[in-house]
Amino acid sequence: MTGTPAPFTADDYQARMERAARAAADAGLAGVLVAPGPDLVWLTGYAPPAATERLTLLVLAAGQDPVLVVPTLEAPDAEKAAGAPALTLRDWTDGKDPYATTAPLLDAAGRFGVSDNAWALHLLGLQKALPGTSYVSLTEGLPMLRAVKDAAELERLAAAGEAADATYEEILKVSFAGRRESEVAGDLADLLRRFGHSQVDFTVVGSGPNGANPHHEAGERVIENGDMVVLDFGGLKHGYGSDTSRTVHVGEPSAEERRVHDVVREAQEAAFRAVRPGIACQDVDRVARAHITEAGYGDRFIHRTGHGIGVTTHEPPYMIEGEEQPLVPGMCFSVEPGIYLRGRFGVRIEDIVTVTEDGGRRLNNTSREMSVVH
Repeated sequence: MTGTPAPFTADDYQARMERAARAAADAGLAGVLVAPGPDLVWLTGYAPPAATERLTLLVLAAGQDPVLVVPTLEAPDAEKAAGAPALTLRDWTDGKDPYATTAPLLDAAGRFGVSDNAWALHLLGLQKALPGTSYVSLTEGLPMLRAVKDAAELERLAAAGEAADATYEEILKVSFAGRRESEVAGDLADLLRRFGHSQVDFTVVGSGPNGANPHHEAGERVIENGDMVVLDFGGLKHGYGSDTSRTVHVGEPSAEERRVHDVVREAQEAAFRAVRPGIACQDVDRVARAHITEAGYGDRFIHRTGHGIGVTTHEPPYMIEGEEQPLVPGMCFSVEPGIYLRGRFGVRIEDIVTVTEDGGRRLNNTSREMSVVH
């Protein structure tokens, strides 16, 4: 496995904050307001010690220095963040009005991008203090803010993908038949952690008819000989996501099961080969969907072809009809077509792919052929 990457520096975080402020100005926004969550971690390296009702807010705007508003009792933790040297801390104490502290930092008539997970309590508090302001979610206003990864981010995503691949290779060695889905899911979680994941986000084990539900949560169904089993698992390593899917079979598959698996594998390959700078996100979806539709299973492909990945396992951009955002080198996203035959079985094959200067590169490299397990 690859070693631990060098940590991000204050300069890295400063560059991200400057990029966000410029992007906001280019989008006609007065600035960006970032509450605790993945955006705050990505921009500053700071994650408050726990979810809190106290206002914590990063204020970014072109032409002014970044300011992080924090509760006084949490200021010592904020000062230790890797990005702290690149911003100014402004604290407020219990019993004082945090919105009165924040309001002077904002254009009183501005429209701001606000992180998706900001509390309504705080947004409404700002609106009350500054009734002339308006707000748009970052997913709507700046959807590509985190979409293009730099070399250090790609290194982390590649390491996470390598760990997920190692997990898959090991899970093929365990027994499936006669065990509950939840037991195999537990094995997947243990393996992800063994290979360096600090956080496990999901371990889907969909056996037999459960595989026809794309987001089936591993349950108490006992896996049987003859089952198709969808495995979809991932989480965070070095702060960046993994997400891969493979579909295995317990014992020898039928001709129909092999055919459905082949159709999905071919669709996934075709969609991957379509990846290159300049094409629209929706074109990746269209290629996968066209192949599955031509094979007669179009109405059984019931989700988008892919989603972005970075400091969260699901983020923009999305590979779906209607998304006209062109691919740019450094974007990372899943390519995961599937076919789901209700009441019978499902098949999904997924890799994380990054856009290169002239095409795409897979960050998952395990075999996409059907593996037979016992």
